[in-house]
Amino acid sequence: MNQSIAVLFKIYTTNYHAGAPLVDVEKIAKQQHEQDSSSSQSDDNGSSPNSASGLPTGVYPGKRANATFVTLARNSDIWEIAKSIRHVEDRFNRKFNYDWVFLNDKPFDTQFKKVTTALTSGKAKYGLIPYEHWSFPDWIDQEKAKAVREDMVSFLPPLVFTQSSSVPIAFLKTCVFLGGVALADLDCFALQAQRKIIYGDSTTYRHMCRYESGFFFRHELLLDYEYYWRVEPSVELFCDVNYDVFRFMAENDKKYGFVLSLYEYVETIPTLWDSVKNFTKEHPEYIHKNNAMGFLSDDNGDTYNHCHYWSNFEVGNLDFWRSKEYMDFFEKLDKDGGFFYERWGDAPVHSIAASLLLDKSQIHFFEDIA
Repeated sequence: MNQSIAVLFKIYTTNYHAGAPLVDVEKIAKQQHEQDSSSSQSDDNGSSPNSASGLPTGVYPGKRANATFVTLARNSDIWEIAKSIRHVEDRFNRKFNYDWVFLNDKPFDTQFKKVTTALTSGKAKYGLIPYEHWSFPDWIDQEKAKAVREDMVSFLPPLVFTQSSSVPIAFLKTCVFLGGVALADLDCFALQAQRKIIYGDSTTYRHMCRYESGFFFRHELLLDYEYYWRVEPSVELFCDVNYDVFRFMAENDKKYGFVLSLYEYVETIPTLWDSVKNFTKEHPEYIHKNNAMGFLSDDNGDTYNHCHYWSNFEVGNLDFWRSKEYMDFFEKLDKDGGFFYERWGDAPVHSIAASLLLDKSQIHFFEDIA
């Protein structure tokens, strides 16, 4: 089966992660509670905007990390994102009351704000994405980009078959032509397929991928935070999370966390790895000696195996994305134009950057969150 079509989950037990101990989440929760109970609730919570003082019954006392949830959504997503918020709040955030930042390239309407504010236990904040972060940069040839979008949903040249063609009989018997005539009974027939690459003709999707890759962490509403948890419309959590995920990340020097990985659609990133290899040649000093190349490549970096962390759920360190190493990486990819001349997604971009620029011990697989 073509791996660009298959949705294949790859559990995080690749060669570079083998032997890493599984995290005992019950032990983590116990340790956090013990730390909190042994310290006064009046302790300084650092620079975090999230305060644990004056919390209602049922909310865990103690320290809070400097963290927030972040959601990119449209007004029309209101009821899908409402379900996501309800899941996250019920399973996790009702115990910790972290803030929630909502971002949109259009102003949020009154209904969106009213519903989401009512559902979130922490402060809900609403931000407008700057036009320059959600538009074509001046170095992009828009006619070329348009041609690419049209090609990604174009019809392929027809394949013409005759009775002398080497087409399997079983295939002919299972196919039906117009009017219910079996293909095997025809002297000649043609088959034509449409490429239909997912979001292949979408300009908005490309702007979203570029924004999530290089701009969301620069938004003014996120500048006060150190960690984020990305939540997308229609995301559901099925298990309670009884420890502070953000504190776990901060106290264990974790920079990127994920719940599953899968293959990217090959047709959307044909030259992405070429750009990555050019970057690594230009900046070998940026590549961490204890990196996670083993997740990205099966031949030590010669080719990309198309694996990526699913970015619809990710918990990360905002300062990592703001670092010079990552910003130089993003600027290189952005100048190469693949967000518009192909359809590069933020998931492979984030995955490749985290796997190459971080110590692999700073990447965490949340096997307990589902």
